[in-house]
Amino acid sequence: MPKVRHRVNSLTQEHEEKTLNSRIYSHFNSFLTQLAKMYPEKNKLSIGQIGLCDAQQLISVILLQQKSMADTRLHMQIFESDLSAVERINLELTALQTQHRECKELAHTDSVLDSELNLQASSGSFADKQAAIEQLIDSKLVAIPGCQRLVLNQGHCLIDLYLGDIHSSLSNTLAPADSASYIDAWVHTSDSHGLNEAQLWQMAKLSSQTALLSSVHMNEQQANFAQIAGFSLANSFFNDSTSEKSPQPPTPTLLSDEISQQERRAVRQAQADTFQHYPQLPAKEGAIAVIGGGIASTHLALSLAERNKTVRIFCQDESFSQQASGNKQGAVYPLLTPDNGTLSQYFQQGLLFSRRRLTSLLREGFNIASELCGVLHTGHDERSCGRINRIISAQAWPKDIAHSVSAKEATALAGIEVDKEGVFYPLGGWISPPEFTQAAFDKAAQIADVSALFNCNITRIEQSQGQWYLYQDSDSHSNEVKHGPFSTLVLANGHGLTQFEQSKLLPATGFRGQVSHIPARNELAKLTTVLCSHGYLTPSNNQLHCTGASYVKDPAHLDYCPNEQLDNLKKMQHSFENKSWVEDIDITGHSARVGVRMVTRDHAPMLGCAPDTDVMLENYQLHQHTKASIKFWKDNPAPIHDGLFILGGLGSRGITTGPLAAEALAAQLCGEIIPLDMATLALLNPNRMWMRKLIKGKAL
Repeated sequence: MPKVRHRVNSLTQEHEEKTLNSRIYSHFNSFLTQLAKMYPEKNKLSIGQIGLCDAQQLISVILLQQKSMADTRLHMQIFESDLSAVERINLELTALQTQHRECKELAHTDSVLDSELNLQASSGSFADKQAAIEQLIDSKLVAIPGCQRLVLNQGHCLIDLYLGDIHSSLSNTLAPADSASYIDAWVHTSDSHGLNEAQLWQMAKLSSQTALLSSVHMNEQQANFAQIAGFSLANSFFNDSTSEKSPQPPTPTLLSDEISQQERRAVRQAQADTFQHYPQLPAKEGAIAVIGGGIASTHLALSLAERNKTVRIFCQDESFSQQASGNKQGAVYPLLTPDNGTLSQYFQQGLLFSRRRLTSLLREGFNIASELCGVLHTGHDERSCGRINRIISAQAWPKDIAHSVSAKEATALAGIEVDKEGVFYPLGGWISPPEFTQAAFDKAAQIADVSALFNCNITRIEQSQGQWYLYQDSDSHSNEVKHGPFSTLVLANGHGLTQFEQSKLLPATGFRGQVSHIPARNELAKLTTVLCSHGYLTPSNNQLHCTGASYVKDPAHLDYCPNEQLDNLKKMQHSFENKSWVEDIDITGHSARVGVRMVTRDHAPMLGCAPDTDVMLENYQLHQHTKASIKFWKDNPAPIHDGLFILGGLGSRGITTGPLAAEALAAQLCGEIIPLDMATLALLNPNRMWMRKLIKGKAL
């Protein structure tokens, strides 16, 4: 096959010449290979990196886990200050994908390509590399500040990309509660990001006692600082990288090592002391009970299953998604604010994580009706138009997150006449919440001991001798059915979140929402993106559109309401006046679904330790409105229910915020590094409404 060989080799040679000329890439690969040999029995390996190299490096991480560490959960945490590096990576991935497709078209089979490219099994076949490229492209990296978590290789490989000032990112990342989750090794790959003493101590805060540090850019002063911080320098630690003998992890024995460990503990403790009013305690050993049956509970089960945890779900209904997550279609898009504050950033991170969960499950063959067709947001009156304009003009938003569109562009995007300028969220779209929920549970049950008990209405929970028990109403109503003991219990039960004595004061309120089902017909059937204005309207799925939704606080009932059906129609008529397709919206079939969303006052979800409000209010009687009281609340850990956790308050955008909240809580429960910074964890903590006031000396 001379033509195939010539073309394949020419395409490959061009890339390999660039790779071979990169001392950094070669060093990185060598270091990862040595680490794989050093920890052959380790079931979890965590590596930190300063500076993002290129797309080939990310591919190497995926292939290393697949080929050399199949039984190891590999966690890569990359810190990069240059947000534009993401665009470079995306361009490289697209180019690599194009090259691979061209090679495949010429060679016809992967086996021929493996032979022509002389690919070794240890480095992954052509098909393996192609699959790795596709995983990364599907993950859709975007240049936004904060941490973006990529769950790859069916949960066996995690890549966290922290974008923004590196020292700030390190400082605002909490040290893991479990020492087994400390970072085992660091690699410094960027000559533009020097390692100063303060940064090295923040790296040390996250690192194990025997952590290695490898760098091709370190000078003598930086090397001294690194050793003072307790790192073993890998460049001098490894002997011959070609040796067949596997290297062994270093063992600290010198007094300087003991001193460095004391300093590390001091740095960790100082961080913990400043954050003790928002405790991030892990779960105890044993099965984890979860009450709920929607997006929150099933995605938590999936995140825990990927960590090989045993999970028992208790659902009051006969199947999943009978409550708020039961709508036929749910829009997924970010909530942006002009200042792009913590909540706005969380929504962007949540959007990206939900997309990654969706594309990963679809890739594995799960059936989830969805369309990532974007969301078009327009105003419906002068005030809403002004707010949208303020949001889009206040920040240089990445185009993948949001960009303004003219009236003409809006019509082209929608496929029907909109004739209004607005904002387009290209990575948004719609997902079937029931199918997203079911797929998450089915995947969890495939990979770990995860099960669900349906028609199980838990009416009360109780802790006894450090264990939690759940009590279910029996059919006879004369005796309760007792479930337990569980050392850990998570309340993820939507609008039932406040039904228990321990959670009744959580600051969340139920809002009824009726979503109308509209037959797809005439011009309306041509809609190609989600419309969001005074209400929302989805493209059709199974010949039905969804529009709505109503918003009624503390509803008296959940029956179908004709007035709310009419209001949903009027919202569209108000938003898009005199548009002929609006006349195609037919509500006469009285087809709709009613659910209740649990909404917090600040519109942020809740995740973390359940506050013990009884103890807090008792303390409040003794410590009110003085400087001494401020010191008391700052200096003492917030009271919590040991072993009880909250995951809820997802509001009307649970598909956007829920999966990432579940992943973050799973990381907390397992004592890992949580992929959210301290400001975000404070924003999402169930204790936040009270603690914001108490640590400022304000009245509750």
